[in-house]
Amino acid sequence: MNYGFVIDNRLCIGCHACTVACKSEHDVPIGVNRTHVKYIEKGIFPNSSREFSVHRCNHCSDAPCVEICPTTALYTRTDGIVDFDNDRCIGCKSCMQACPYDALYIDPETNTAAKCNYCAHRIDGGYEPACVIVCPVEAIISGDVNDSNSKISNLLSNEETMVRKPEKQTVPNLYYINGSDEMLNPNLSDANKDYVWSGQSTGVGHYAKFSDNRLSQSDSENLLIQLAMENSVRSGNQIDQRAVDNVAKEIQNDIDSKGVRRVYDSPSKGVLWGWEVTGYVWTKAIATGTFLMAAMSKFLSFGIDKISEINSLFITLFFMLLTGALLVKDLDRPDRFLYVLLRPQWKSWLVKGAYIISIFGGIVTLLIADYYYLNMRIQFLWVFGVLFSVLGAVYTAFLFNQARARDLWQSPWTSSLHMLIHAIMAGAVAMIYLSPVTMPKMIYVLKYAIIVNLVLIAKELILNDDKGDMKKSINMIMNGYYSRYFWTGILLGNILPFCLFYLYPEYALYAGTLVLLGSYLTEFVRIRVPQMIPLS
Repeated sequence: MNYGFVIDNRLCIGCHACTVACKSEHDVPIGVNRTHVKYIEKGIFPNSSREFSVHRCNHCSDAPCVEICPTTALYTRTDGIVDFDNDRCIGCKSCMQACPYDALYIDPETNTAAKCNYCAHRIDGGYEPACVIVCPVEAIISGDVNDSNSKISNLLSNEETMVRKPEKQTVPNLYYINGSDEMLNPNLSDANKDYVWSGQSTGVGHYAKFSDNRLSQSDSENLLIQLAMENSVRSGNQIDQRAVDNVAKEIQNDIDSKGVRRVYDSPSKGVLWGWEVTGYVWTKAIATGTFLMAAMSKFLSFGIDKISEINSLFITLFFMLLTGALLVKDLDRPDRFLYVLLRPQWKSWLVKGAYIISIFGGIVTLLIADYYYLNMRIQFLWVFGVLFSVLGAVYTAFLFNQARARDLWQSPWTSSLHMLIHAIMAGAVAMIYLSPVTMPKMIYVLKYAIIVNLVLIAKELILNDDKGDMKKSINMIMNGYYSRYFWTGILLGNILPFCLFYLYPEYALYAGTLVLLGSYLTEFVRIRVPQMIPLS
């Protein structure tokens, strides 16, 4: 048995009855939807038309939300329905990053994830989903796609259908008859901000907090006009409106030339993983890198003294605790943070990472205790600490890789090496501060780490799959609003310190501070920009 939906766009009239029925059936709060209707307009007047498309959870056979969920709050039933248990959800928003179809949201009343669950309670009682019952033209067809006698199976056998984003390999069970690429691929239609209900595009209800005009709007129109306003010629306090109008006119001409525009869609969810996630990646790099470089100094006889060893362990433990605090702060249900350890779903790298940093923190704590109370009886833990410091530095790359909706994050081995290099750079800077005797060796490490870091960044931006969301993300990193942060990070955090290390090694402390600043800025851009690409 495998339940699915067929949306017959030959019949759909865009009445929103399915949206209303779903809200009524599940008491869905204002500002969020489990199912919604998207409108696009094609052609140029008078030869124009409007298309409607119902969007909701695709109940994928290989559901990325289930794979990434750390607490089994999302799970696949034996009948193929992807259901959720909000009593287990910790509000980490990982499922929202993983879903290529933008089907999940955070319920503003419970602060837990929710989505279409195929009205599983109705299915269990022998009824059809509420949206199917209420559709006045029977454009929504539900049933078992494996049952050759079912209506949905017959439609799939006899009609030409298409699914959204098949390249994501999720095997979706939501099919469209008479669908179009322009309707189902968000990159092929531009959002028009001037339609009657466009006010909701900035988010309402729970998502109003994400609706900062500068940071959470993902479309190119808003970003380009913002840039035009900021870069325009000013006279006194007046912005050169002509520069803004010219950019807006170019954008409108581009939309008109395509002949496709989006005129009604669901509200933007904004940036889901904000500064806390960037901060946790940065503090984790400092913690793991400091331990790694201290261990290198100890094992390779760089002259590190016992006091510096102890201080390096305290620095490691401090930043690891700060990492954990940032992780908990980012949860919408921080009161449930222990569920990650107590109710683990082992496919999720969020769970694996939680255990890695917990074990690593325990090793560091035991080593500190050894210096004060055990008198060198467990120094062999440094070896295990090196292993877990490396794992702690890189596991986030594999977590990001499980967020299949974000194309820029789909190179886990390159990203893991990138994060390891950032940890080595941060650790070398920490050792320059903690143990001046190791400074010459650490400067040597930093110079080569910076070179590798720049090569990896170039590889990610130049040698990539130049299509769709990936192309858009890279363009926004290099040329969009956030390019200022990215290029500042490259200049201040890599090129300038490299020159200082070569020409003025006596300024190593200042150069090291710039390295830390640069690594934060580049990670900030790399984490934020992919989240600004619309998924539906």
